[in-house]
Amino acid sequence: MQKKIPQRQCVACRGHFDKRTLGRVVKTPEGNIVFDKTGKVNGRGAYVCLNVACFRKAVKSNALQRALECQIPSEAIEAIEREIGGNDAG
Repeated sequence: MQKKIPQRQCVACRGHFDKRTLGRVVKTPEGNIVFDKTGKVNGRGAYVCLNVACFRKAVKSNALQRALECQIPSEAIEAIEREIGGNDAG
């Protein structure tokens, strides 16, 4: 019997994907907003597709802010966008 692959939903496009194919944005207990490459950073997380267009849609529609239950500083948005841009295949 095959092992079950965890599924997560992107906050922007609402699609369900394998957990490992999505990026995780985390609000740490200290209140910092970071991009979680490992999936193990402590805090409240939200999953988003690893493409810049989907991330921008999550920010513009306030879906990411609602999921993390806080306002996201523009510096954090720019830093996460750069990290996702480095992973963006197309």
